[in-house]
Amino acid sequence: MQQAYRYAVLYFLLFSLLLLGSSLLLFEDKIGLSVTAVLQYYLGNEEKFLVEKSWLTILKIILPHIFAFGLFFMVLLHFILFTKYKKSKQFIKLSYAIFIVGFLELSSPYFIIIGLDFFAYVKLISFILLELLLLYTLWLLLASIYKH
Repeated sequence: MQQAYRYAVLYFLLFSLLLLGSSLLLFEDKIGLSVTAVLQYYLGNEEKFLVEKSWLTILKIILPHIFAFGLFFMVLLHFILFTKYKKSKQFIKLSYAIFIVGFLELSSPYFIIIGLDFFAYVKLISFILLELLLLYTLWLLLASIYKH
């Protein structure tokens, strides 16, 4: 593997780690890491001055995320294509898992506001699972560029 490629991937990995870390901090600060906090964030809470989210409000929140998630996933998985994992079943499963979990993470608020409280669990689990899947993918990429 060329040295310039290794540097480019390393920089991408470092910024990706910053992205994942800040997304965790922002999620915890804005929404919270409990089912009750997720429900209150989307359904509102008068005592905490939280307004109930509408379809349009959620769309305004997730619209930029749809593009950002898709682009980030595509670049990350594209880099994996230059490793030994490109033809493995693990790569295919990982690709599907990242996109499915990302879709669940983005779409679950709609199910919450229509009254399906169970999707608060889906929102939390999909957020945490997406973070872990992306960290695992970053680890695979890092290990592959420094393998001798």
